[in-house]
Amino acid sequence: MKITKICCIGAGYVGGPTMAIIAQKCPQIQVTVVDLNEERIAAWNHTDVSQIPIYEPGLSEIVAEARGCNLFFSTNVEKAIDEAQMIFISVNTPTKTYGKGKGMAADLKFIELCARQIAKVAKDNKIVVEKSTLPVRTAEAIKSILDNTGNGVKFQILSNPEFLAEGTAVQDLLHPDRILIGGDITEEGQKAIQALVDVYANWVPLERILTTNVWSSELSKLTANAFLAQRISSINAMSELCEKTGADVNEVAKAIGMDSRIGSKFLKASVGFGGSCFQKDILNLVYIAKSYGLNEVADYWEQVIIMNDHQKRRFSDNIVKTLYNTVSGKKIAFLGWAFKKDTNDTRESAAIYVADDLISENATIAVYDPKVVRKKVLADLDYLETRTTEANSNSILSFETPYEACEGAHAIAILTEWDEFVAYDWQKIYDSMQKPAFVFDGRNILDKTVLQKIGFVYQAVGS
Repeated sequence: MKITKICCIGAGYVGGPTMAIIAQKCPQIQVTVVDLNEERIAAWNHTDVSQIPIYEPGLSEIVAEARGCNLFFSTNVEKAIDEAQMIFISVNTPTKTYGKGKGMAADLKFIELCARQIAKVAKDNKIVVEKSTLPVRTAEAIKSILDNTGNGVKFQILSNPEFLAEGTAVQDLLHPDRILIGGDITEEGQKAIQALVDVYANWVPLERILTTNVWSSELSKLTANAFLAQRISSINAMSELCEKTGADVNEVAKAIGMDSRIGSKFLKASVGFGGSCFQKDILNLVYIAKSYGLNEVADYWEQVIIMNDHQKRRFSDNIVKTLYNTVSGKKIAFLGWAFKKDTNDTRESAAIYVADDLISENATIAVYDPKVVRKKVLADLDYLETRTTEANSNSILSFETPYEACEGAHAIAILTEWDEFVAYDWQKIYDSMQKPAFVFDGRNILDKTVLQKIGFVYQAVGS
């Protein structure tokens, strides 16, 4: 089948960038991204393309190039489903907050709603592509819903997990390590796989496009994120030992990273990992293992999350301890709120949990992040339900410049590794702060020697 019309349900961090790249690289294909969130779609269609809802380096330029030509953003979900030959499901699959599997299993209600809407609208055969991160065998459930519509339409379900890293999503899409496509081993299933292979082959070398069965594809996504998160928790575990023994975690990481069997990636000690995928996917993996009675497997992977939570709590505890065992009434400047640099995504950001701990100790948090607005900061804290919205608002100060955020502060906490933080006039910042002036570098990005020479009391993770 030659694909000429694609629909993507979900205009978020996966759907938007992925479809923008497909549209740019496949001008012969009409790509429509749909979402029920009118505010989000309006932002994607904003006349000023710098105002699109997702910040990724290079993304706005690609959207500007394709939008209105063969890339469209709409709230008319049913029309897009009806017209498309291939439908990507790219909706949120958060961790369940209720019922069986609460706190671990993926909540699939949005996936099921998509499947039922596709079943209701479709008048001809469709290829449905799982793009959201899903538990193993979700495709089976989707197929069951679609095959029982009674209208005679036939569906092929493919798994095509994303392996994007936020902040480098555009480059990850343009030059992927691999594209993974899982489908049925039947003749029709293989034809559907080939149809999606042909789309990606417009810019991805065929040797980088892997095809598997559906179940292997689904599990590969969870496994990849689990392995990456495991490396972060491993080096963070060693960072605490380094602090106790006088070792330097950066030197340890460099030494082991030069071993070709280990490699240097994801060995950066920090205040902990965040983002939409790592924690959610590992918890999902834990739940799946437990559901099959594999308790030792579940315990092994759950420890990655336990270590990550410990690292964040340890960071906030150290701030309180260093500031003479009290931060009550003190101003703590947070440089960074996003979970990593070059994105405005704050999901599971370490900053949220560190701030929550410090606010509980009656600190005032002064936030500066180049891409995260105050509304989002407050929404993140409110989601934890630790205190009232009013209490959170009263404890958070937001600033347009880092110098304003740091003025009069007792301490600075680096929570995101934005490149610009390194280039600041740190003498100017020091002069404006309470003394002694503390810096807690949760990302190990600043030069310890330079800051100590200025007069800061400087602490970094793992040294």
